[in-house]
Amino acid sequence: MAILIDPPMWPAHGTVFSHLVSDSSLDELHEFAEDAGLPHRAFDRDHYDVPLARYDDLVARGAETVSATDLVRRLVRSGLRVPARQRPERLDSVLLRRWNQLAPGHEATGEALVARWSQMDRHYHSGTHLLAVLNSLELLRVEGEEQGPYPQALDFAAWYHDAIYTGTPGRDEDESAQLAVTDLTCMGVDQEVIDETARIILLTTTHAPESSDAAGKIFMDADLEVLARPEDDYLRYTADVRDEYRHVPEDLFREGRAKILQQLLDKPTLFETATGKRLWEDQARENLRRELTELRA
Repeated sequence: MAILIDPPMWPAHGTVFSHLVSDSSLDELHEFAEDAGLPHRAFDRDHYDVPLARYDDLVARGAETVSATDLVRRLVRSGLRVPARQRPERLDSVLLRRWNQLAPGHEATGEALVARWSQMDRHYHSGTHLLAVLNSLELLRVEGEEQGPYPQALDFAAWYHDAIYTGTPGRDEDESAQLAVTDLTCMGVDQEVIDETARIILLTTTHAPESSDAAGKIFMDADLEVLARPEDDYLRYTADVRDEYRHVPEDLFREGRAKILQQLLDKPTLFETATGKRLWEDQARENLRRELTELRA
């Protein structure tokens, strides 16, 4: 485990910058940065941008000097690298295009939603998660999964289900559903679609749809698809979750997270649709068991 820094060679704001990363965990990186007095605004998804004036001090504090190529290679190997396609400047334009396809003529509403999903304090509940849910819904549809009577509500639910996120279970879902009702009413969306959108959002509080709830089952599976990512991507997900709960002491976080994982593993199935079970169930259980073992170690 090491803190790495590459040479100051990236020009901006009248000086040159280095990248400061960890090859093991974001917690380690944030702790090092905080001890060194680096502002959190210098953090950009997987690294801190640090100006030339701070380079020697950070090296003296223990940062390992490596080439830019080696830094990227070790960051990728750690599973903490955020690909360019997931960075806000590219992601926002992709999301806005998807919104305009869903709700043409309501660009301002889409821009406001993207701004919510792009807030700096979001690490997992970010635009990356929104896009993943939208893509998972598309996959489940292609596979022929039932969508319920109002398919458009599924897309609106994706956009609004974490539109308001403070880390307060129950209240976040309630306020997100209320925002959806307000916006969609102003947009002139049919009342049946609005009602179904709000219902699906509120269902994410428990992730427990009824067996007859086709829309609920397809949406819950899309929302939980992240559990079935390949190991490196799952590591990135768990790091993002921990970063959103940086204010929680490590022992309390481990205890709470382990309880959630055990509850998931105790369920007969994690996924509700036939496609979700076929594509994601085994990998998700493997990921959860591995993380739970590490949390309890």
